[in-house]
Amino acid sequence: MPLTFRKSFRIFPGVRLNLNKRSWSVTTGGKRGPRHTTSSTGRRTTSVDLPGPFGWRRTRSTRHTR
Repeated sequence: MPLTFRKSFRIFPGVRLNLNKRSWSVTTGGKRGPRHTTSSTGRRTTSVDLPGPFGWRRTRSTRHTR
């Protein structure tokens, strides 16, 4: 079983810095309303918790050109 690393730090109320083995990301938003996450790899995610066990998430990826 592979080992994983993930750590999240609260910077300000409603702002979190997330670290993992390959990248970092910043998440803004709280428990109510949408959350927006921007990753160092170019991935942008918007997510919303819905009533009950439901939720909605949209992920956009920015392709890097060399």
